Amino acid sequence: MNKSASIALISGILLILAVQQFEAGSIGMILQPIALLIVLGGTICASIVNFGMQIFLNALKSIGEIFVPQKDTSSQIIADIIEIAYYARRNGIFALENVIEQIEDNFLRRGVQLCIDINNPQLIHDILESEIAYEEEQELINSRVFEALGGYAPTFGIVGAVMGLIQVMSSMDNMEVLGKGIATAFVATLYGVGFANLLFLPIAGNLKQRLREKILLKEVILQGIISIHMQENPTIIEEKLLAYVKFHNKRHPIRAGVKE
Repeated sequence: MNKSASIALISGILLILAVQQFEAGSIGMILQPIALLIVLGGTICASIVNFGMQIFLNALKSIGEIFVPQKDTSSQIIADIIEIAYYARRNGIFALENVIEQIEDNFLRRGVQLCIDINNPQLIHDILESEIAYEEEQELINSRVFEALGGYAPTFGIVGAVMGLIQVMSSMDNMEVLGKGIATAFVATLYGVGFANLLFLPIAGNLKQRLREKILLKEVILQGIISIHMQENPTIIEEKLLAYVKFHNKRHPIRAGVKE
């Protein structure tokens, strides 16, 4: 599990509960199932109306990318590109047919296959660039769903507060009951703002950051594929790709061997 994200989320919740305990002396005051139902139920329903059920469910599945860390394959992919470059330099582009099945990354394997099949670097670039753009747009919708959730939640928090106030206004003759009722009514607002700023919007930002890194790696692969197709010196290709490694603060330089 991604410890930093989990610890941050749990710490945020505990902080709110601790402040409530110290200030009001009772956590139970902010535990209101009806308010929670109004905020979450309304927010989820609005998102489904906006995006549709399938897109909404796909967005929920993407949460696993945040709390379950993905294996970092960037170093291995860059090493594979450099290795392929050396192999193609020595044996020719068509010889890559012998090693293409050994390539684990799907996008890199796809690019190498295009190198073999197409003798036009601009066409290869356009095909792979289109695939990157399509994947980016396809995955970007997940972060947009959570951004929408972050926008709807405070609004439904206000709806819950107004509904609560309508009910407590009938007890105007009893100030003690009125005060407690107003406090309870505003719990919905707390839920709306809390869910938006502690959960939904941070998840959207995290998904965007992860997508940015994924697309950046694909752009690096694209650059490597074009360089291989143009038979550039593998050392020069290596220097180009190491810029990506430096961007991610990798400590160990990559120098690939050659598979014959």
